[in-house]
Amino acid sequence: MSTHRKHLRRRQGVALVSAAALGLTLTACGSDDAGSDGADETAAEDMTINLGYIPSWTDGLSTAYLLDNVLSEAGYTVEHEEVQEAGLLYTALAEGDVDMYPSAWPEVTHAQYMEEYGDSIEDLGTYYGNAKLTMAVPEYTDIDSIAELADNPEMFDGTITGIEPGAGLTAAVQDNVIPTYGLDEAGYELQTSSTTAMLTELEQATENEEDILVTLWQPFWANASYPVKTLEDPEGALGEAEGLHFLGTDGFAEEHPEVADWIGQITLDDAQYGSLEDTVVNEFPDDPAAGVEAWLEENPDVIPAFEG
Repeated sequence: MSTHRKHLRRRQGVALVSAAALGLTLTACGSDDAGSDGADETAAEDMTINLGYIPSWTDGLSTAYLLDNVLSEAGYTVEHEEVQEAGLLYTALAEGDVDMYPSAWPEVTHAQYMEEYGDSIEDLGTYYGNAKLTMAVPEYTDIDSIAELADNPEMFDGTITGIEPGAGLTAAVQDNVIPTYGLDEAGYELQTSSTTAMLTELEQATENEEDILVTLWQPFWANASYPVKTLEDPEGALGEAEGLHFLGTDGFAEEHPEVADWIGQITLDDAQYGSLEDTVVNEFPDDPAAGVEAWLEENPDVIPAFEG
């Protein structure tokens, strides 16, 4: 069976599960209409695209709703699949349970997942080229470099406040930063939970002008919304800058050539990306679709027209 046909069969299964979850009623028609119904169903599946992302990682949230806006206008049915761990998301993408991951970090941060699943994933393009993993402290904290942390564990109660356990950032800090800078010997422990929980602790600490050490990344709206500074990484333990990519499941470009071609044309610079995420996350926190609509009205020439 060809990759395309296997992918289509997997997507049909996902669509039926999604329909059941939404409480939709699927009615069977008589045998006389079976041929036409089958053709209609196949046509509908060809116009359905499932986007998988981690909602607390707002780069993926923002770009998912950006793609949704344009593709829905073009007549596609766009489904959203919210996943809580990067490993689960890459598994779903490789197995065809989702069609696209709209903001992946495959070069450095998610390299381990690409090594495992890369043969079943298509790179559809890089939309932003200067993403970085970071560690940060409040602006008022008298620390400027990760190299200074080992001598000052008491400032942070020996705690590095992190995000999801399966995040590439978490692995980079645990496997590279901590041993490179001797933070384990100094008594530090990486506390993992979720991006939302980390931001809650960051907000509380900065409101009370307390010291806190967190794992962050750029671009990310929190760097501008909270009084934080990025710590220098003289040993380069967090890796070099990398690109943010649109990734598709194997066979995506074959099944949706017009969509793949359009996605490959999308690029955002620092200012454009920053304004998109800020609008979606901070100006329209309860309605990301409305945030994207507002951003597109203010930036009508940034995203290429879809010519499907």
